[in-house]
Amino acid sequence: MTIESWDDIRVALAVARTGTVSGAAADLGVHHATVIRRIDALEAALQARLFQRHPRGYALTEAGRTLLATADVTDQRFAQMAAQIAGSAQRIEGELIVTVLPEMASMVIPRLADLTIRHPDLRLTYLTDARLFRLATGEAHVAIRAGSKPTQPDYVVVPMGRIHHALFATQGYLDRHGPLTQLRDHRFALPGPEARNAPLMRWLEARLEPRNILLTANDPMAREMVIRQGLAIGPLAPDRAEGLVEAMSLPEWDSTLWIVSHVDLHRTPKVQAALTVLRRPA
Repeated sequence: MTIESWDDIRVALAVARTGTVSGAAADLGVHHATVIRRIDALEAALQARLFQRHPRGYALTEAGRTLLATADVTDQRFAQMAAQIAGSAQRIEGELIVTVLPEMASMVIPRLADLTIRHPDLRLTYLTDARLFRLATGEAHVAIRAGSKPTQPDYVVVPMGRIHHALFATQGYLDRHGPLTQLRDHRFALPGPEARNAPLMRWLEARLEPRNILLTANDPMAREMVIRQGLAIGPLAPDRAEGLVEAMSLPEWDSTLWIVSHVDLHRTPKVQAALTVLRRPA
């Protein structure tokens, strides 16, 4: 015994509640012939007569009353479930996964912190990784990326501004080694392969030799410690460079920031709320 779809049972419920084929057809917005066809198909699948046909309408048989008792409760539960899902979809709650470049914490965290204060049922997962998380599979709800504008067809991409990139050093380092007119006279603390496509890194790669690299680290704190000890020069986020000297910067090193979300989730309340705070002027 196979019931092809819940729609057949919904049609039977409509007939039971209205007592007529025409009344059920009006409630469901279908042709009365469709109602008759679905009732016939349901009775054939169940191998039982659900209604007694008579000139004034359709009356439930004992088998029909058994079906109605269970199906009516199930229909109510479906309606409650749909209402709960619709309601939760409009609330800003649950997990929000944001993936960001490691050096952007000072820019992003205060904005997201405001979001969690306004919406205490929101749980924030903050991921810093150079790899591109797959938004289509739910690895992240929102991604902040730098450089060229992402072009994946299922992504919604909005600009967030620009991030300044520069080389920093202590004044003592510059006093000992001189200005950066000759890059190969200097030692550098640089990020690892995860940053190789950044304009600054491509610029340096074309001009440095291996002997110029004192440290390669994917941990920005490790690079900052080496720079602050006066051992090397290197790129840092501007908010991590207090007390240091900006030794060199070029306009072409700066990167455009993009906020990326998947088209299926872009309009959800929590993603829209995140976009609002992330696009807020600093």
